[in-house]
Amino acid sequence: MAEIETITISNNDNKKRLDVFIVEYFKNEHPRAKITALIDEGIFLVNQKKQKPSYKLKPNDIISFNEEIFNKTINPPQELTPWKFELDIIYEDDDLAVINKEKNILTHPTKYDREHTLVNALLYQYQNNLSDIQGIDRLGIVHRLDKNTSGLIVIAKNNVSHIDLAKQIKEKSAKRKYLALALGNFNQKEGIIDKPLIHYLKNNVKMNISDDDKGLEAITHYRVIEEFKGVSLIELELKTGRTHQIRAHLASINHPIFGDSLYGAKSFMRNEFYNLKTQEQLLQSYYLSFIHPKTKEFMEFQLEENKFSKDFIKVLNFLRSKNEH
Repeated sequence: MAEIETITISNNDNKKRLDVFIVEYFKNEHPRAKITALIDEGIFLVNQKKQKPSYKLKPNDIISFNEEIFNKTINPPQELTPWKFELDIIYEDDDLAVINKEKNILTHPTKYDREHTLVNALLYQYQNNLSDIQGIDRLGIVHRLDKNTSGLIVIAKNNVSHIDLAKQIKEKSAKRKYLALALGNFNQKEGIIDKPLIHYLKNNVKMNISDDDKGLEAITHYRVIEEFKGVSLIELELKTGRTHQIRAHLASINHPIFGDSLYGAKSFMRNEFYNLKTQEQLLQSYYLSFIHPKTKEFMEFQLEENKFSKDFIKVLNFLRSKNEH
């Protein structure tokens, strides 16, 4: 289900009107009159309470809103066009499918792309046989992967399966593991990153580590699998599922993911890596396990390396070739 988004007010925005702040937060993409109407409707809360658009903000005030409800309200859902795209289907039955999502494809439609996403491809492949519990823009989507994160994702073909799978993910009985090529070499070969995350002020994409109790709990377990000069292949298991969790967590311990420009990878890159052109982060969802919603059978899926993204394979092969010399 959709997460509640939170924004913590800094000293720089002290005494600023609530409606003015929100307009600026969304980079003036939405008219102030529309934002004012949404505040009046209670879409935006301040410290869990409804306030007037003229409310003067104070440092450490917390504005909260449901991103999905906001998006549906300010941009009513449109019809989707099925996209004829060859999906890499790892497994499917009447209730679910496991897909190997390609890199550079959004999981679901956004204002930037409503035609060439995984959901559009699923709509072409399965037509009306997808869960719709989260609306037309997220048909079948139980959990998401970032645009440039490739790999395994489970799709629900009906609402009963969706509810069951979502519950398993929330209760952490479903397992999701990733592989990443992280810059630098680790002193500790295994560990837990337990740092709460919060949206970077005035940026609704990037996540920051929260230095107070306002952030959302975020826990990532990592284990070094293979080491190279200046890069480590690591396995990561999510204990929570926050936006950009792995990317923000690794950057916070000075090991950003290879190619991840949003989280500062460039400053950690060795000169010899610059000719290895990649489309952003080398992060691969490679393992999924869950209990089948209907049969109650334990389901387990793990991608072989030849199913990884081309970027990931290219860089991994380069690193291994260097280790042989």
